[in-house]
Amino acid sequence: MSYNSRMDAAAAQPYAGLTPDAMLDAIEVAGLRGDGRLLALNSYENRVYQIGIEDAAPVVVKFYRPGRWSDAAILEEHAFVRELVEREIPVIAPLELNGHTLHACGGFRFAAYPRQGGHAPEFDNRDTLRWMGRFIGRIHAVGALTPFRARPTLDIASFGIESRDYLLGTGLVPEDIREAWRSVAEHALAGAARCYEHAGRVRHLRLHGDCYAGNVLWTDDGPHFVDFDDSRMGPAVQDLWMLLSGDRAAMERQLGEALAGYEDFREFDLRELHLVEALRTLRLLHYSAWIARRWDDPAFPAAFPWFNTQRYWQDRILELREQIALMDEPPLAPG
Repeated sequence: MSYNSRMDAAAAQPYAGLTPDAMLDAIEVAGLRGDGRLLALNSYENRVYQIGIEDAAPVVVKFYRPGRWSDAAILEEHAFVRELVEREIPVIAPLELNGHTLHACGGFRFAAYPRQGGHAPEFDNRDTLRWMGRFIGRIHAVGALTPFRARPTLDIASFGIESRDYLLGTGLVPEDIREAWRSVAEHALAGAARCYEHAGRVRHLRLHGDCYAGNVLWTDDGPHFVDFDDSRMGPAVQDLWMLLSGDRAAMERQLGEALAGYEDFREFDLRELHLVEALRTLRLLHYSAWIARRWDDPAFPAAFPWFNTQRYWQDRILELREQIALMDEPPLAPG
């Protein structure tokens, strides 16, 4: 097999070598001795397992997708999360083992985390939204202190234009609706650009980046923020708009509660509300491109069997048309 063929095979089977023995060998390198109990946790981008440890509590181990992040970018994320822990903000930080948070074994980089229980938060609850707003405000107060250097920025180019171009280059968009999808994507990107123009120059800071219910564990003590893997630079509203759902009136009420908590710790620039639907649009484009980029990984066709169907892309066209209309409406006003 040629070098290029081996590289192509590795990209198509990124976790082929991540066997149970390989995982146990890896954590031993980090100074932990597994007891053989392995439980796969829900994750597509990386591989995440709860691993039993002899004479100690289990740990959660994240095996990073090869080639996605540089070591510098991963360590920058770890440093940010540990900075939040030092300020007693409830985030789940990687364990420092043998003096390091990032480890490598058998071609895989990984980090271990303490196991954290909890359930999904109820974002339709007034007190929950205020609580979330307070802690996001605290995260952002720290995130605004220094910028990321190795991690990217969430913007129209990286999430929108690159996503559109990649999808058009894959052949995954059915030929008979390719032009319709291309046209609506162009209009959606133009709408997002107008939203950014209305917002003007807004400040970028270090974010969680993917602050939806699945990345928050709720206990009697409140929220615990997990999985900063998508952390990057961007506007503060990126970590707030995913708390909102329902019709416009409902979202304005939810926004008002979240901002009431947020502004206990950090002032929010209301101009950023022009970006809510633009960021939602960019996320939709980025999500389709994310699946397309991972389509050679066998886990993805199994998890997203509808992705390369006619119906999927027809639904995406309708979705983007709805977003185009929403981006032309006035921004949300906190209720």
